[in-house]
Amino acid sequence: MRVPSDGLSGSPPRLADGIIQADVAVIGGGVIGHSIAWEARRSGRTVVVIDDAPGTGASWAAAGMLAPVSELHYQEEDLLAFMLDASARWPAFAAGLAAASGADPGYITTPTLAVGADAADRRAFMDLRAVQQANGLSVDLLTVREARKREPLLSPGIACALDTPADHQVDPRLLVACLQAALAGDGTGDEGGIKSGAAGRGTPAAGAVDDYAVLARAAGLLWQDGAVAGVGLAGGGTVLAAETVVANGLHAAALEALPENLYLPLRPVHGDILRLTVPRHLQPLVTSTVRGLVHGVPVYIVPRRDGTVVIGATQREDAPSAMDAVSAGGVYRLLRDAQVLVPAVAELELLESTARARPGTPDNAPLLGRVPVAGAEAGREPGHHIAGLIIATGFFRHGVLLAPAAAAVCRELLDGHQDPRWAVFNPGRFSAKPGARTPARLLNTPPIKETA
Repeated sequence: MRVPSDGLSGSPPRLADGIIQADVAVIGGGVIGHSIAWEARRSGRTVVVIDDAPGTGASWAAAGMLAPVSELHYQEEDLLAFMLDASARWPAFAAGLAAASGADPGYITTPTLAVGADAADRRAFMDLRAVQQANGLSVDLLTVREARKREPLLSPGIACALDTPADHQVDPRLLVACLQAALAGDGTGDEGGIKSGAAGRGTPAAGAVDDYAVLARAAGLLWQDGAVAGVGLAGGGTVLAAETVVANGLHAAALEALPENLYLPLRPVHGDILRLTVPRHLQPLVTSTVRGLVHGVPVYIVPRRDGTVVIGATQREDAPSAMDAVSAGGVYRLLRDAQVLVPAVAELELLESTARARPGTPDNAPLLGRVPVAGAEAGREPGHHIAGLIIATGFFRHGVLLAPAAAAVCRELLDGHQDPRWAVFNPGRFSAKPGARTPARLLNTPPIKETA
């Protein structure tokens, strides 16, 4: 992202009256927020992304596994259709993004190997495979000899190996950079999807960095005539927008002036992740993503094209103060368990240890869609929602995988359509729970305006 023209990094140039205008304001500059913004821009809309540190949250730490098959968990089958839909979108999404940005988003279609260290791990994988096959998913059992022929540096002592051809990967850091480059482009190319000639559509947002970025923290929503009309910025300034998308992960619930009937039960789930360089004589360490169980504890090794690997990921639910603190015990366990599966990990150079928190929900499914008006479940006609507002958060461990599908859902909502398949992710589904909060609005306004 370029430095603002006034030479001051960190704060965008503003119009004289402190107001930036756009068709769509996206709060949150991670993979989800940028993907939604790019999809909205491709539809011909003027878009801004509001974030004081874009790309540095959970997206910065993510390994980028696109794994609808491996990520199928017991009692989370409702997510499967959405994950498969997202996975099917990835080839076209990555190709379009590469064409629009002129850069490589790091999308790699090599398969995933699931590897177990002992007999108990083998049983766990076999049990999961039965569930996967019952859902029509392809997971092929390999002999240890076959697995080591594909990946010679796997330990000869592994207990099992399974091939998952549909599970791929992308580099989230490259992905965010490509999305930023695409959004900063002139928006007139065929791959960008912008139709020229429509007045006020697909044009840059005056006053924003690179014509789309607002490098400030969103303080809360702004309301007018009962509808969401934009975003108030911390430290002053306003973004006015016909539609506002809340996609800032864990911070979504802390926004001021959320609808009084909306409860976003987001919890931080922390993960430690390591990046290591593979010495030339060991390259490639592995060619496929390796997802392992070592005495019941998960670990994965993800190879990158630049000769590095990513090893992760622990999962812990610490206090918020520890959100970005790396756990020494977590680093030890990752290195220990990765070496059980691939002993040559001991010879790698540790480049980086990172920790971030992902936004989890009580059912581990995203909060995605428009917000029903208060009382809609109490005998009112269904289908009425708060105008000008879309929620897109709570993606937990699936954020990178689900980004193209979430962007498509938001574009359909912007166009006035709603796919009934994804109604299960209604962001108001927890709002009737005890303890729902009722934050004050920034502005006192008339009753909420409804949209059908």
